Amino acid sequence: MGRIGFDNQKYLKLQSEQIRKRIAEFGGKLYLEFGGKLFDDYHASRVLPGFEPDSKIRMLQQLRDEMEIVITINAEDIESNKIRGDLGISYDDDVLRLIDTFREMNLLVGSVVLARYNGQPKANAFLKQLNNLGVKCYKHYTIAGYPSDVQHIVSDEGLGKNEYIETQRSLVVITAPGPGSGKMATCLSQLYHDYKRGIAAGYAKFETFPVWNLALKHPVNLAYEAATADLNDVNMIDPFHLEAYGEITVNYNRDVEIFPVLNAMFEKIQGKSPYKSPTDMGVNMAGKCIIDDEACCDASKKEIIRRYFSTSTNVIRGKCDDSQVSKLELLMNMAGITPEYCPAVPRALERAKETQSPAGAMVLPDGRMVTGKTSSTLGAASAMLLNALKVLGNIDSETDLIEASVLEPICSLKTRYLKHKNPRLHTDEVLLALTISALTNPVALKAKEQLENLKGSDAHFTVILSEEDEKILRRLGINVSFEPRYEHQRLYHK
Repeated sequence: MGRIGFDNQKYLKLQSEQIRKRIAEFGGKLYLEFGGKLFDDYHASRVLPGFEPDSKIRMLQQLRDEMEIVITINAEDIESNKIRGDLGISYDDDVLRLIDTFREMNLLVGSVVLARYNGQPKANAFLKQLNNLGVKCYKHYTIAGYPSDVQHIVSDEGLGKNEYIETQRSLVVITAPGPGSGKMATCLSQLYHDYKRGIAAGYAKFETFPVWNLALKHPVNLAYEAATADLNDVNMIDPFHLEAYGEITVNYNRDVEIFPVLNAMFEKIQGKSPYKSPTDMGVNMAGKCIIDDEACCDASKKEIIRRYFSTSTNVIRGKCDDSQVSKLELLMNMAGITPEYCPAVPRALERAKETQSPAGAMVLPDGRMVTGKTSSTLGAASAMLLNALKVLGNIDSETDLIEASVLEPICSLKTRYLKHKNPRLHTDEVLLALTISALTNPVALKAKEQLENLKGSDAHFTVILSEEDEKILRRLGINVSFEPRYEHQRLYHK
């Protein structure tokens, strides 16, 4: 078991207490903008060991009876068929997925808002689909001069044109499939309409990163910059907080840049602004729940390295340019690390040199190292996975976990009937073969039972993995990185 650096239970308690405090401060109604992912926050769980990926949603479940959720989606993203990179689905499909997920958790989804609506054909089709499914929908329009022309924005011709969202609960959580979906504008629109109706309400932002009460160049905050390299986010000292309180806190450039405009909007909507700084707006207790700073620093440095390899691979795939790699190199330099900081990296390269073939290496949660090399029947990822299960199960390294009577027919199926060029098994195929062998082989069963103990391992490979191998390893809770090179010198790699 790896070192725990974060007290998850304390986080759930403090964060929910702070949200209830904000609700009370604003007279009983709070619009809470959710930054980042509401659930499956694997970045946070990687850089803050002990943080559970579903922590945010578990915290909201504690507030279930006083909370409802509003999902916003940019109508232009529907029209352009924008895709969530981590899930491979469109933003409009993700709205449906989010609604299903929240309902399964007995959380109330009040409505869906189409931001920047301008009668787009695909947006209209989505509106019709939602209406047919019984989901309440509202249209918010593109506002000329947003966000700088405060006079126009805070007027009946600006925010006043938006449809008012009818809400039932004291806490309204505003979330979205991804960035640029109109969460902030939705909150401001509601504040404007509530104020005109004489309803006391406030705004706050649920934050995790950057952590305001950690140092600017703390590895946890640097890892956040690494995660948002594609957005060109930069951590910075909050100058408004420093001026108001004489206290150094960390925020990021977009919130600092927009704060004077938001402040002016709050003043125009409500007569005065409730906040003196962008840090004031955030509800973020994460920094108060770190119990082992060294463990979090180590985890964050390894995350920066993984982001470096991932971004370098995206350059090869044509998904980004070299400038993002340069930023990751700068962040590694600021953290005082090189890729070799992660022990799996040099060991994988060494193993590939020894075998003259693609290889992988993995540091298990207890610190032990395992490797895997490419063979005629197994890829490096599959071989490494089986070797790791042997080590965890104290099984002799020479033992065959998958019997030839199981392995050979699968390889034959791939080449003879499915027309694959090589018979090597991917990790999903190896796991199926292991499961079949476990029906009659006690040793294979013992190995299979070790799968849950792989969570938190750090693996590195000397070639780009197939999408299937990468996906399976991540589902097992393994942190994966690989060199930005393909095994074969081809142009098409699907």
